[in-house]
Amino acid sequence: MKFSKLRSLLFYAGIAIFLTSCGSAGNEKTAAADSTATADSVAKSKPANTIVTTPQKMVVVKHKVADYAKWLAAYEADDANRLAAGLHSYVIGRGLVDSNMIFIAMKVDDSAKAQTFGDSPGLKETMKKAGVIGPATHYMTVATWQDTSINKTALRSFTTLTVKDWNTFLSGFEASKQERMDNGIMDRVIGHDIADDKKVHLAMALTDTAKAFAWYKSDALKKRRAEGGVIGEPDRFLYWIVKRY
Repeated sequence: MKFSKLRSLLFYAGIAIFLTSCGSAGNEKTAAADSTATADSVAKSKPANTIVTTPQKMVVVKHKVADYAKWLAAYEADDANRLAAGLHSYVIGRGLVDSNMIFIAMKVDDSAKAQTFGDSPGLKETMKKAGVIGPATHYMTVATWQDTSINKTALRSFTTLTVKDWNTFLSGFEASKQERMDNGIMDRVIGHDIADDKKVHLAMALTDTAKAFAWYKSDALKKRRAEGGVIGEPDRFLYWIVKRY
């Protein structure tokens, strides 16, 4: 009788241990799953870094065309030749004042090859057939800072200016970023000529044109330029982004 009771006790104890261990394993699996889910949620909620500070060689071209649609078709048909020269289409814009003034930005693999391509008779002939009117203006630049996030503001400004010293200018320019934002201007690309860092190139998005245009004429901006060592008046081209690659 005692043996029978002992055996029953051992049997029920075994069941209890089994059930407890199963519950523990289940809890461990649930905890692991919850941990993975939490990690995935954090990864998904973490915003992607869109600021690029690795120097990027770029070329900017401005010229006038007789007919935008005709020009665009010819430009895109010549893509294989640009790629062979290490040029990658980035952005196309059309002038705010004159929509037949075209703004082209391309990323550059090799500045020497890009320069050779830019000077080639073949490119000149292609541009002529595409309806390019008059001379083109080229800027070979090194973008030292870029914001690559998609900005829905399509109106942009491309500003070129001469400074006494790049580092002095950059320090003051970075310090006045909030001031520009308060006046409807957002930094997109900051850089300088590939052969001369005193020739500065800036691309901006205009989020409030009334504020931005007033800022361009303000004494506060004139003071900022003087403090940054800007020589003379900047050249500013306003354009709408019409295509991204």
